[in-house]
Amino acid sequence: MQKAITPETPEFRAEARFQRVSPQKAKLVLDLIKGKRVEAAINTVAFTHKRIAPVVEKVLRSAVQNAQHLSDERGLDVDIDNLYVKTAVANEGPRMKRIRPAPMGRAFRYQRRISHLVITVAEKKAAAAAEQEAVPAASKSAGKPAVKKAAAKKAVARKTAPARKKAAAAK
Repeated sequence: MQKAITPETPEFRAEARFQRVSPQKAKLVLDLIKGKRVEAAINTVAFTHKRIAPVVEKVLRSAVQNAQHLSDERGLDVDIDNLYVKTAVANEGPRMKRIRPAPMGRAFRYQRRISHLVITVAEKKAAAAAEQEAVPAASKSAGKPAVKKAAAKKAVARKTAPARKKAAAAK
């Protein structure tokens, strides 16, 4: 049985598995492109000086190609120029256990981290659809008048000069 495709905003994804970079380092590049339009995201990654950046660019281009291919195959009306990066995630893959020589014949263990990169692109909603959603939200807030309460200020108790003299004389 096939899953029904939501006609509102179909998502297209691509992933690169078993990349020899830690997820923490990959997230530095992926955070740069989250929420950006695809064209801006490709330009950003192209000028990023990280070792994983070319891989991220390749995955991003693959997600766009997946969108183009699936829109042609399924007859969806997807505007490739209107795509944006919906999610960009670096999940942790299996760790490679390694041993480093240590003094006096001992051995230190360390782990090489591997990550799986997943990028999802979706089409931005049209401006007309966004305006239609904004109108009902504005009408809901128009029903209630905005009430702004003034913050209560505490009065600072200050002693006047004669009161200070009396307090000092009493001591």
